[in-house]
Amino acid sequence: MRFLDVKTDYAFKKVFGSVRSQPLLINFLNALLEYKGEGAIASLTILDPYLAPAIKGMKDTFVDVKAVLANGQMVIIEMQVVNIDSFEQRILYNAAKAYAAQLGRGEDYTLLNPVVALTFTDFVMFADQPEVVSRYKLLETQTLAQYSGDLELIFIELPKFTKTIELLDNIHDKWIYFIKNVGKLATIPDTLMTEPCIHEAFDIANEAGLTEEEAEAQEKRYDFLRIQRGWFAKATKDGLAKGREEGREEGREEGREEGREKGREEGREAERMALILQAYKNGLPTHLIGSFVGLDEDDVLSILRSMLVDGKPRA
Repeated sequence: MRFLDVKTDYAFKKVFGSVRSQPLLINFLNALLEYKGEGAIASLTILDPYLAPAIKGMKDTFVDVKAVLANGQMVIIEMQVVNIDSFEQRILYNAAKAYAAQLGRGEDYTLLNPVVALTFTDFVMFADQPEVVSRYKLLETQTLAQYSGDLELIFIELPKFTKTIELLDNIHDKWIYFIKNVGKLATIPDTLMTEPCIHEAFDIANEAGLTEEEAEAQEKRYDFLRIQRGWFAKATKDGLAKGREEGREEGREEGREEGREKGREEGREAERMALILQAYKNGLPTHLIGSFVGLDEDDVLSILRSMLVDGKPRA
């Protein structure tokens, strides 16, 4: 058997964002948000159910799955594989926007319900923290008293999760193992086979059940992610190399650091321009490209004009 890699937004939505997914999504959220007893999720409604991407397999939204629980609380679940510019700000912005969007003009603030943003990253976000799971809330800095529980950001950094299949002893770890490894498995491990909801997730992720259109869309998404990662790695390498060279020429510690930072910045800018061009060539609308790279649409259009001649890349 071959299974979809749910670290792509397309496959993640297919497994967790369809009507069929409701029971397993409840199990998934109860495990990862650690909701138990009377606080456990009994029912939810999935907003914007899974639909096959219409624009060449490209990401059409930054929110992968959004669910409203029976108590009114909203959970936004996102999978991110490349650490793009302003990623942390975008997560906070999406959560705050979802919180504010609950109220219509003139409605009372008491109608607001909590929002939880659950984000999986296929890269290390917080290098100084060893924990796989990080939780952030509004707190008073001296007493750590909670200001409000209405906004919570939860990050699960997949590279930090190193447990093997033999060491999985709870449903929390089993779901994280599934997310990280399902795309590399050829069979369903016995340890995960005994969990009905995870078994169902494997069935949905089985590539044998894909239509031709779905298989093509998934492959295009893989291609785009490979391009992203390649440009990111190259830009980072080139930027650091340039920084080291400029630092050596300066001959002083201050000069080295300035050179490295300048090189890193130029590398990030080169990466962003390359992603903009590739996304444009793949047919992604310029306003969505701007959302993806953290720029206004006018800035994207200006960059494209500088890189294109009669609609073609400059030589």
